[in-house]
Amino acid sequence: MKKIKLHLFVITTITALLSNNVFGQINPKEVDALVTNALGKFNVAGAAVAIVKDGKIIHKKGYGIKSVDSKLLVDEHTNFEIASNSKAFTTAALSILVDEGKISWTDKVKKYIPEFKMYNDYVTENFTIEDLLSHRSGLGLGAGDLMMFPDGTDFTIKDVVTSFQHFTPVSGFRAQFDYDNQLYLVAGEVTARVSKMTWENFIQKRILEPLQMKNSFSSINQLKDINTMASPHSSESGTIKKIPLYGAMVNGAAGGIVSNVDDMSKWMLAQLNKGKYGTNLEKQLFTEERQSEMWTIHTVERTNSNPRYNQHFSGYGLGWSLSDIKGNLSVSHTGGLPGMLSIVTMIPDLNLGVVILTNTENGGSGLFSSVSQTIIDSYLGLNDFGWVDKYAAHFQAQKKSEDAVTKKVWETVSKAKNTTLKNEDLIGLYEDKWFGKVEIFLKGNQLWFKSHRSPKLNGPMSFYKANTFAIKWEYQDMNCDAFAIFNLDEEGKGQSIKMKGISPEIDFSYDFQDLDLQKVKN
Repeated sequence: MKKIKLHLFVITTITALLSNNVFGQINPKEVDALVTNALGKFNVAGAAVAIVKDGKIIHKKGYGIKSVDSKLLVDEHTNFEIASNSKAFTTAALSILVDEGKISWTDKVKKYIPEFKMYNDYVTENFTIEDLLSHRSGLGLGAGDLMMFPDGTDFTIKDVVTSFQHFTPVSGFRAQFDYDNQLYLVAGEVTARVSKMTWENFIQKRILEPLQMKNSFSSINQLKDINTMASPHSSESGTIKKIPLYGAMVNGAAGGIVSNVDDMSKWMLAQLNKGKYGTNLEKQLFTEERQSEMWTIHTVERTNSNPRYNQHFSGYGLGWSLSDIKGNLSVSHTGGLPGMLSIVTMIPDLNLGVVILTNTENGGSGLFSSVSQTIIDSYLGLNDFGWVDKYAAHFQAQKKSEDAVTKKVWETVSKAKNTTLKNEDLIGLYEDKWFGKVEIFLKGNQLWFKSHRSPKLNGPMSFYKANTFAIKWEYQDMNCDAFAIFNLDEEGKGQSIKMKGISPEIDFSYDFQDLDLQKVKN
C-alpha cells in the first residue's frame, strides 16, 4: 500500500558520464544475469520481471522461489500482492466514471460521502475527488495508517471517512506532497457509492476482466488458488523468514490487488496504448483525455539532482509518479506491504514498460530499484552504471546505521533501573479520538500494552529513561517497535501517552506520532 520511501534515483551524489555505446535494449540473458545477481545481493527469496516494448511483451519470467518452505519456483504467473500499484487501478476506475458522465474530478467528496470530514470546515467543504488522489491534503505522511498497519484491525470505512478531523495538518491545503493511503480508501468508497457495486467488484468486472487479466484479483479474499501466490518474507534478522500474507483491507483502493507479471504486462500495454486494448486496439478502457489527466502533475515534488538523468520536473499525478528522464516522460509507482514490494515504470516516449514484483522485505526495494533502473538505462542508451552494487552498498550502510540506533536503545533498556516510576501508577485505559482505546496493564510483573482495535499491536513495555518506555511488539513482521512517553500528574500517575517509532527507518505507515492517548479509566 505504501509508496516505497526509496525512490528510483536515491543516489544523487554520483556524477555520471554518458557512454558512447548505445544499446537500445537489454537481451533476456542479460536480464536473467542481472536479476539473479540482485537476488543474492539483496537477500531476496523470489522475484518476477516483465518488459513490454512497442506493443509487445518481450520478456516475462520468474526468478528464485515462492517460499523458503516449499522451495517452489517463481514463474510469470506467480501472484504477488502489488500493494500501492493498486492506486492506478483506482484512478482508472474513477476515470471510467468520469467518461460515463457520472462524476467529475472537481466534484466535492461530500457530494457522495456527506459524513466525510477533514480537519477544518473550509477543507471539508472544498475537498474534491482529485484531492483524494493527489497526496496534497495538508495531512502528514501516512496519517491514519495505523488503522490498517498491521493488518487485522477492525476499523471500517465509516471510521476512515470521519477520522481526518482529528489530525493536525502539517502544511496548507494543496500546498505540498505528503503520501496518504487513507484518502485512497475514501476514493474507493466514492467508486462504490457512484457505481452501486463494491470497489473490488468494479475493478474485477470493469478492468481486470476486460483486459484479460485472468489470474489477477481485486482482493486477496477473491484468490481462487492460494498455491499461485508467492509468500512474503522478511530478511530483517539477516536470514530470510516466511511471514503471513497481509490480509484483506477496508477496501483495496490503496493497495489490495493481487497480480502477476503476465497480467501486469497487459495493464502496462493498455496504459501505453492510451486506454485502448484488444487484438486491434478496438476497445477503450478509458479515453485518452482521462489518461492525460492522470499523467498530469497535480502535486509538485523535488527534482533529482543526478546529472545522469537531466531531470527538469517531478511530481504526482492521479495514481502515478511523473518525471522526465533524458527528455522522456517517466510514469511510475512503487508498492509495499510486509514482505511484498513492487514497481511499475513506463517510458511512453519509448513505448516501454517494466514491472518487477518481489516477495522479501527489505531487500525487494533494492532489487526492483536497481534492476528496473538498469533495464531502463539500456533503452535510454546509457552505460551500465552498476546499480545493483551501488544500491547494495547503500542498503548495507543504511541497515548498519539503523541497527546501531535500535541496538543502543535496547542496551539502555537492559541497563535501566526504574527508580522513580511505579508500574501501578501507569496502568489504565487510554483513548485516542481516531485510533480508539489501548490498555496499559500488568501481565505478571511486566507492564504491557494492548490496542483494542489493532490486536497485533500488543507487547511488553520496558523502562527506557525518564518517563519513557520501549515497547517490543509481539508482531515482528516489520520493524515497528515504539516508544511510549507518559505524561504524569503531580502525584506521578499517568494521564496521557505520546508515541513514536524507535527505529529511524521505521515505515511511515506506523504513524505512532499522530496518537494522542488520554487516560479515560484507571
